[in-house]
Amino acid sequence: MKLLLGVVVVSGVYDVLLGGALLFALEEVRQLFGTEPPRFPVHANLNGLFALAVGLGYFAILRNLEANRWYIWIMGPVLKGGGALLFVLDFLLRDSPPLFLVFAASDGVLAAVTTVALLASAPRRGGGQGVAAPV
Repeated sequence: MKLLLGVVVVSGVYDVLLGGALLFALEEVRQLFGTEPPRFPVHANLNGLFALAVGLGYFAILRNLEANRWYIWIMGPVLKGGGALLFVLDFLLRDSPPLFLVFAASDGVLAAVTTVALLASAPRRGGGQGVAAPV
């Protein structure tokens, strides 16, 4: 359970920082990645708000990780894993900047480690007695 707690805290910090950067330092983020200004900056700001909300959600569930495993599955393996896949596909198919692969790597690693932590801390069924269940 300690690994899961650590992953949740790291994911929360990651998402809050990313969200804050997209909301309050969009121009600096854009320059860092060498991209053109967005046609509609509100889209980047909405992505920032979304990431900030996801990150705050991680902190909201800290008191009872077991009851909130559903949130960790959705925001970790599903969202971060899906995000990593989309970054790679966008790089391959639509020529997004190579530096965007940093997000693919960070999201992918967080998704993988979250999956491992969730599986390792999963409640055991059947008490582990080794007795076969009746058919």
